Amino acid sequence: MSYTVRDLITAARTVIREIDPAELLELQKFGCPIVDVREPEEFADGHLPGAVNIPRGLLEFEVDGHPAVNYQTAEALSHRQRPVVLYCLSGGRSALAAEALLRLGFVDPMSLADGILGWADAGHPVVTPATLAVGVGFEPTEGLHLRQFSRLLP
Repeated sequence: MSYTVRDLITAARTVIREIDPAELLELQKFGCPIVDVREPEEFADGHLPGAVNIPRGLLEFEVDGHPAVNYQTAEALSHRQRPVVLYCLSGGRSALAAEALLRLGFVDPMSLADGILGWADAGHPVVTPATLAVGVGFEPTEGLHLRQFSRLLP
């Protein structure tokens, strides 16, 4: 039997936790890592405030510092006992990513339902090249790729 991508996403959603933008705002208050699993070009076009970019294709490798990523472990993924929120454009890739992290022993990987589209539709800010240019609506670590972000950590 073969499956469609929709089948895989539906199956993932039965075992992971999806959250809405209001829940994400609450988690942000406590420093919960937010990981954008889209491609770097998508991330550069606009992303959630405070997010780091770990593309879906590298996610599992960055958990344990695999050779494919020069043995580097992503700080946002270094604590399997803490919650982590993943998002993408519409919630499909992040649901699959959350399921993968669950299988890798993460206790509370969450997916933002409806992704960045749902976030923006709810009226929440998105960091874009324009906001980066004028320095509005973001913290100094926002808008950085994972490798740039990790250099800022102690």
